[in-house]
This record gives sequence, structure tokens and C-alpha cells, in this order.
Amino acid sequence: MADLKYYDVILEPVVTEQSMSGMSDKKYTFFVHPEATKTQIKEAVEKMFDGTKVKSVNTMNVAGKMRRRGQTQGMTAKRKKAIVALTEESKEIEIFNGL
Repeated sequence: MADLKYYDVILEPVVTEQSMSGMSDKKYTFFVHPEATKTQIKEAVEKMFDGTKVKSVNTMNVAGKMRRRGQTQGMTAKRKKAIVALTEESKEIEIFNGL
């Protein structure tokens, strides 16, 4: 297992219609490092965003898709996605406010 620092765990937020609808329940979706565990994701969110308290973390592995370019075909990269639920008294995550 890789020695991951908290700033290496969260790669980018997921901005889709479904992930935006979960924000009303204080659920935020991120793409995370493929070897990150749930406890590492929880620690990373609490350290990166001040005032947040994580209630639960759900993770899923997203398989790569088959893509073609002319006669050549290949796969897109596989990813890991995490849905982070915050507690009721927790502050909201700021990066999602302007979206």
C-alpha cells in the first residue's frame, strides 16, 4: 500500500447532476486515489476543509470504458469515487457553493 499524505488522497470533486442533488443532504462526491482507504478519505476531508466532521464514507471503483479512435481501441483509466456524508452540525464544503 502506498504511503499517502492527506493532500494526495482527494484528486478532484465530481460535478454531475446527481452529485449536486446530494449536496442538500450534505453528501459530497470526490474522485480519490485508487489505493486510498475510507479512514484516509475521512482524515483528508476533515484536514482539507476546516469545520467539517465526516459521518460516513462510501467508496466505489469505477471501471474504465472501451474507447475507439479509428482502428485503434483502448480503455480509459479506472477510478475510485467516494461519497462523503457530513454530520448535521458540520460546516458545508466551500468549493461547491458557487456551482
